[in-house]
Amino acid sequence: MFQALKRDKGFYRYLAALTGPIALQNLITFSLGLIDTFMVSKLGNNEMAAVTAANVPVFLLISIVFGVQSGVGILISQYWGKKDLESISRAMGVAAYLGVGIAVVIGVVLYRWPVAIMDLLSNKHHLSLLGAPYLRLIGFSYVFNMLSSIYVSAQRSVENAGFGMKLFGMSTVLNTGLNYLLIFGKCGFPMLGVEGAALATLLSRVAEFAVCLFCALRSKVIPLDLKALLRPGWEMLRRFVKYASPVMGNELFWGLGNSLLTVVLGHMTISVEFLAANAVMGNLNRLFLVVCFGLGAATAVMVGKAIGEGQSQEELMALSKTLSWVTVVVGTVLAVIALVLVPLLFQPVIFPLFELYDLSAHLATTLAVTGFACIPLHAYSISAVTGILRAGGDVFWSTALDLGPQWLIALPLTALLGLVLNADPWFVSLAIQAESFVKCPICLWRIRSKKWIHDVTLPEGETQ
Repeated sequence: MFQALKRDKGFYRYLAALTGPIALQNLITFSLGLIDTFMVSKLGNNEMAAVTAANVPVFLLISIVFGVQSGVGILISQYWGKKDLESISRAMGVAAYLGVGIAVVIGVVLYRWPVAIMDLLSNKHHLSLLGAPYLRLIGFSYVFNMLSSIYVSAQRSVENAGFGMKLFGMSTVLNTGLNYLLIFGKCGFPMLGVEGAALATLLSRVAEFAVCLFCALRSKVIPLDLKALLRPGWEMLRRFVKYASPVMGNELFWGLGNSLLTVVLGHMTISVEFLAANAVMGNLNRLFLVVCFGLGAATAVMVGKAIGEGQSQEELMALSKTLSWVTVVVGTVLAVIALVLVPLLFQPVIFPLFELYDLSAHLATTLAVTGFACIPLHAYSISAVTGILRAGGDVFWSTALDLGPQWLIALPLTALLGLVLNADPWFVSLAIQAESFVKCPICLWRIRSKKWIHDVTLPEGETQ
């Protein structure tokens, strides 16, 4: 380990310069979810449970956005290594056409049949009626978020990680302010409750896209080639389908798997309490993982650029080993801090703040301990799958490793324990985390095989 971590100070300064803004961007994004949950919790546990259930299909949309963002990043980071700006515009164009098309279709479905969809997510019809107005609006916000995220991915892939942090920081401040006005009816605005939370998100996403478009048209780092952007060509579409679409599919089905886990919780005998606890702890757990997600994204940029520059297999293996160990060390430190904070901060302060008491507080504690203890495993798998394997163009194995343990182990085990056996919440919580115990050793084996390294910019049939 120590040998792998022996790098010059310039390496770690560069890694920190990439990781810091991305981590802050993720922190801002996840904080928004926590702020939304906090504000809605003031309306009551039923409202919070309704929004949690409504966010199941929304999480699918978020997963698709992340999939498009990650997929196009594979191409852009390697094209950036070759300084091929025209191909960067073409990759963004293909991503925009496909991503927006998917987002529009899902948005229309959520708008037309919100109650029917909500009924699939929970066995409490009153939650469906509460969550339907939220669902009708929230889907369309991700049409604008899709376009913004594609451009943020492009800026990140060309080593301008601070752009996304600034953009989403602005959006979060605006969203929080609009939440206050529209959820609670302040300053002359109507009190819209959970619908106000959705409207606030939609308006902030529109503003986010407007700022993003303005900056894109003025950028000198990656000046948009409008002809290449609007007419990306069949060759780029083929390349995107080969390397990026599996990542999109990966994120879609990974998001679906996570959504089904929420559906399982929503059909347990203690569904309202479990959904409320999961809404809070899901956001808190992601807050502790923001640095790990930042390291994973920075890893993808560094590995992708290194491949595009034509670095040797030995150099790439040494780079991946260093980045993996950094992520594990950081994840371990975060896990210790988080576990210490459970009795010191979360139980006495945070849970009551979110109106979690008695059974809900007990369930939140259970989810906290199991989730935080697994942070080092999550950290490594994030770095391995979203950073090393994807950036290396190893899309089959990155997809298999992300989906297999989740769908074959975590999901059926959670359903068995939660719905069939009505097991103790501790066992249900451990089942949710089970995928990481299988994923990590297989990730390690695949990376050590050296078979994950592919230059995705080369013409068909040509090898490095």
